[in-house]
Amino acid sequence: MINFTVEDHDGNRQSIEAPDDMGLSLMEVLKASEYPVLATCGGMALCATCHVEILEGKSELGVATDTELDQLEALPEYFPTSRLACQIRISDILEGSVVKLRGEDN
Repeated sequence: MINFTVEDHDGNRQSIEAPDDMGLSLMEVLKASEYPVLATCGGMALCATCHVEILEGKSELGVATDTELDQLEALPEYFPTSRLACQIRISDILEGSVVKLRGEDN
């Protein structure tokens, strides 16, 4: 199991424990944890409604793909630590990370 922290739109933080052996994306775990992540494209990196900011642990995640960057750079609010949750797989690289929700809420 992987443990990381999610900060919601109101600044509240909650620890999340997610399985690392199912190939899930961060977006899928956030939705399953009932966070207001729209993910209207279903995880194809086409809508950026699963936009998150990695507050802690970004260096372990590597760099975003060009497709991901194209979506992020078109957002009105884009940070150097922005990522699309659909493009991050749950694995040990997320252990101890802090992720802030940035995408549109429902």
